[in-house]
Amino acid sequence: MRKILLTLAATALLPSAAMAQGNTPEYTSNGLNSPSGQASLPRTTNLTLNTALEKAYAANPELAAAQNALLALDGTVLQAETRPNPELQATVEDTRSATRTSTLQLNQRIELGGKRSARIDAAERGRDLAKAELEIVQASIQTEVTSAFYDTLVAQERVRLAQSSIALAESALRTAQKRVEAGKVSPVEATKAGIALAGARVDYARAESTLKSSKKRLATAMGEPQVNFETVEGNLETPPELPTIETLEARLTQSPTYRKAQIEVDRRKAISEVERSKGVPDVTVSLGGRKNQELGLNQAVFGVSIPIPVFDRNQGNLLESLRRADQAKDELTATQYRLSRELQAAYENLSASREEFLALREKILPSAQNAYEAASKGFEMGKFSFLEVLDAQRTLFDAMAQSQQSLAQSHRYAAELQGILGQTPANTQ
Repeated sequence: MRKILLTLAATALLPSAAMAQGNTPEYTSNGLNSPSGQASLPRTTNLTLNTALEKAYAANPELAAAQNALLALDGTVLQAETRPNPELQATVEDTRSATRTSTLQLNQRIELGGKRSARIDAAERGRDLAKAELEIVQASIQTEVTSAFYDTLVAQERVRLAQSSIALAESALRTAQKRVEAGKVSPVEATKAGIALAGARVDYARAESTLKSSKKRLATAMGEPQVNFETVEGNLETPPELPTIETLEARLTQSPTYRKAQIEVDRRKAISEVERSKGVPDVTVSLGGRKNQELGLNQAVFGVSIPIPVFDRNQGNLLESLRRADQAKDELTATQYRLSRELQAAYENLSASREEFLALREKILPSAQNAYEAASKGFEMGKFSFLEVLDAQRTLFDAMAQSQQSLAQSHRYAAELQGILGQTPANTQ
């Protein structure tokens, strides 16, 4: 497709009266100026998809928040590993020194029922959940940046296509004017050529506006306040790869969204074990000494304290945690069905857009180009009217625009698949 564009541009970029009057876009070493005369942004870098993703990962605040949330869960795990603190207790009986009894003892609560191990397991599952959430955010950023990148790349090509359309329209106008001056055709032909040139310039203005919007979207996806790149570099000749649906479905259980739901099931089970362990009473062991002033004796004190679980056995919290675990299982099943539907839809869309692009590139575009070249030569020889040339030109450029649109859609759906599966793009440039 790009070869067709360059061929058309090479055959049509000739000096013209319209260019001399300043009615066409100006080309400079720093890029393309808009028809209004506003200079394009200064060139800083030719942005690749890998660079765009790196910038997005480094600057995205949502990703930074998810990373901090994961780091915070390290503290939760650390706290879950701690054991109960010992307790120092002092008591004094009687305020008179002659009959006073003073007791100093150390109390230590001993956790039973596997409370500590259950607490650690629940905290670790919480940390795993935060890690899966971080991967989901990364996948979301990857999808948005990839989609915006290829939209910008296609918009960039549309600007070049619009430039070639202007050049071709100018060439046609010059030919029509010469034929009118020679008395071979009606002046109406020159008028039609002028209208076609005006339409080409309108298309160019629209294409440049779309490019600016796409660049702004890409800059926003990268976490940058303004556009600081001149162009994007990527492959617009080859559509993204399309693995079999069976291969993609086999990878679905490794997607961050699915794993998050699975980890939530494990975390709820761990919380249930925590609540179950709370139903087992802890033992408090006491060791100390007592001084009896009246008897003049120092006595050792030993004690054991065990709560009697008659009324509160933590049965309510245990019941809630068990139901929450059942809820997490149902949500896992629902997540699997939802991801499967989204995967199937994105796959079908990608397959259809790829087939459309390949058909346009291999069959329709070559035929449209041949038809345009034949019409142009026939017009120069007086065999065809300008209306036929204009129709052939419009057909060719519409096919090229549709080809670019199909390719952009293909990369967009491929980005959706990557976002669902949480994978790094395979065809980054």
